[in-house]
Amino acid sequence: MPEYTFDHIHLASSDPVKTAEFYEKKFAARKVIEEMPGGRKKVTVWIGDTKILVAERRSGEADKPSLDHFGIRTNDIEKAVAELQSQGVAFTMERTQIRPDFQISFLKTPDGVSIELQQGEF
Repeated sequence: MPEYTFDHIHLASSDPVKTAEFYEKKFAARKVIEEMPGGRKKVTVWIGDTKILVAERRSGEADKPSLDHFGIRTNDIEKAVAELQSQGVAFTMERTQIRPDFQISFLKTPDGVSIELQQGEF
C-alpha cells in the first residue's frame, strides 16, 4: 500500500501577499515569495512545519471559498490512484507529470473537498 503524508493547504486570495502578511503578523509565520514565469508570484507561508500555499484568485472566482484544496503526498502515486479508483473515488484530474520529479492528480471527497494527491515536492 502506498504511504501518505500531509503536504499543504492551498488558499485562493485576491491579494496573496497581503494574505501571507496576515499569517506572518498574527501567527509568527514565515512567508516566502518567489517570482514565477509570466510575472506571477508563488507565495508560501510556513507555520512551523505546515505549508500554506496562497494563489491569486482567478477572475470570475470572487465567490469561490478561500480553501482551494489540500495536498496529500504519497510515495507511489500510480498505485495510489489505481487503488483509489478501484474503490470508486472520483478524480477530477488524471495523474499528470508536472516535472520529471513531480506528479499530481486531483480527487473529490464525497462532501466535495478537493484533494491534490502528489508524488514529489512542489
